[in-house]
Amino acid sequence: MELRVQGERVVLAGYDADNEDPDGAVGAELTEALQEWARVAAAFTRAGTGPEDEAAAVVSQRGRQLAARVAATLGEPVNYVDPVTATEQLVPPPRNDGVTVLARRLLGGDPQAAEPTPWGTGLTVAAFVGVVVAVAMLALVSTLAAETTGWLTLGAAVMVTAGLSPSLWLARKLPIVRWVVLGAAAGVAVSWVGVLAIVL
Repeated sequence: MELRVQGERVVLAGYDADNEDPDGAVGAELTEALQEWARVAAAFTRAGTGPEDEAAAVVSQRGRQLAARVAATLGEPVNYVDPVTATEQLVPPPRNDGVTVLARRLLGGDPQAAEPTPWGTGLTVAAFVGVVVAVAMLALVSTLAAETTGWLTLGAAVMVTAGLSPSLWLARKLPIVRWVVLGAAAGVAVSWVGVLAIVL
């Protein structure tokens, strides 16, 4: 795929295909950015500005950025023809692992990480969260039991448990959050002993 400026328009041309308008290939937003850049590049070309001009360098840099976006959208390399210098540059698509190392560590994108499991810290956090959740659940149930019927109290406890369950299930494999999930799940499970004792 080749990206170049023709007149005041951007043209995406396949090596074996005819020229095509980029809107169908890359979407309206990127097409608008490409066409705006093409108008600016055409103005620099008409003005006879050389590649050594600082503004021309900005136009070239913007073209390379847009070529990278096109390559990412299409998932294939793009041959970028610089309208200022008339040079060609092959812009590869970005790799699929675009998330940062920090995001992979926090959100579990790299399950093969060789880091040891922090059992001591993790279990301490889980115990603390478990106690907080259990106390909160029992406080809710005992307050409701004193003011309302047992069935309403039981229904509230079921709703709290059902409300927490999807979030806990989704976060169960995230490296840092899993300790909080473990504590919250244990706290809810242990609190149900107290819930049943209070309600029944």
